[in-house]
Amino acid sequence: MSAPQSQFGRRLRQTLTIARRDFTATVFTPIFLLFLFAPVIMGSFGAIGGLGAASVSAGSAQKERLVAIAEPRNAAALVAADRQLRRLFSEEANPPPLDIRTPERDTAAQAKAALNTRDGDVVAVLHGPLEAPGILFGRSHRPARYLAVLAEQALRVDRTGAAQLSRPTFTRNAREAPSLGGRNASAFFAVFGIFFLTLFLSGQVVGTMAEERNNKVIEVLAAAVPLESVFLGKLLGMFGVAVLFVGFWGTVVSQIGALLPPDVNIAELTPAVGFSTFALLFAAYFTTAYLLLGSVFLGIGAQASTMREIQMLSLPITILQVGMFALSSAAASKPGSWIATAAELFPLSSPFAMAGHAANAPDLWPHLAALAWQLLWVTIFITVGARLFRRGVLQSGSPAGAWKKLFRRAGDRTGY
Repeated sequence: MSAPQSQFGRRLRQTLTIARRDFTATVFTPIFLLFLFAPVIMGSFGAIGGLGAASVSAGSAQKERLVAIAEPRNAAALVAADRQLRRLFSEEANPPPLDIRTPERDTAAQAKAALNTRDGDVVAVLHGPLEAPGILFGRSHRPARYLAVLAEQALRVDRTGAAQLSRPTFTRNAREAPSLGGRNASAFFAVFGIFFLTLFLSGQVVGTMAEERNNKVIEVLAAAVPLESVFLGKLLGMFGVAVLFVGFWGTVVSQIGALLPPDVNIAELTPAVGFSTFALLFAAYFTTAYLLLGSVFLGIGAQASTMREIQMLSLPITILQVGMFALSSAAASKPGSWIATAAELFPLSSPFAMAGHAANAPDLWPHLAALAWQLLWVTIFITVGARLFRRGVLQSGSPAGAWKKLFRRAGDRTGY
């Protein structure tokens, strides 16, 4: 075996040893179970809040009413027209129930009084002749527009009758190619999926060096193993934890499809490259996104020596991740634009944007180039982070010491 091969093999064994050490130290602890089931805890709190908001919204929606002040001849046409128009709405988007009231002497004053009643939430009132109705409304224009269309349809019903004149035949026809809306939706879900996973998982890398700096273990490791191997090993160890987390919840989520209602058509979300290829590319881009962000966070977190400093780093790290998500979401909604090209080329947003690109375009060769480009930047970030740690921490004891040396040298040169 040649010297370069033996050196590479030794470096690989050292890196995997560090990775196995960090993986077992993280997974085989009771805290990991709490971390593994954190989505259940978060989802429970979200469900409780959502149910409370839904009950309040449903309660207020049930009290809303539409009022039409009309003569008995027009009232029958309004009821028939309302019955026809409501077929166009889903149950959630259905307009409020319609109340028909007999007109009094001053219908304008009666309509104003009905809108301001305290017995219920009247959102819009129609009064006057159907040919030129007056419509009063409160906050939203939508109920008023519905009453305007209702008056028009009631006139047609009054002149032609309420009987249905046509007998349509409905035939469901599945698309052979994925639709533009389906591709855009799958692109957004791909970007959001990688963003959510990296936001939830990659932030843990920031604090992996702080404890070992405090108990001086990092100095022992740095003396026995090259720092690049230490950084890469820690990154791979935490990535193994992320893969275990994603594998567990991926298995759980994959079974939810059997519980979906039959009218939910997942085929509409077909990506341009196909489901199987897209799944492989999604896994590859999640890997590179985690390694890219994790290598940056590891290099930044290695400069922190206390938990307080790590907590101060959490906000800019989160802002960076949200910024990459916003840029990639804009790229997914505008494929082929300059912002899409910029997001695909910028290293930290490239995995997100290229996952969206896989949903929008069927070409495969850009993904090979993108993955090579992203892995190159992983190498650069790990090398730069290791060198900054070696020069700023190991030689001076703290990053502040390195800055003091730099300013002291500058002061010596200027005479201050």
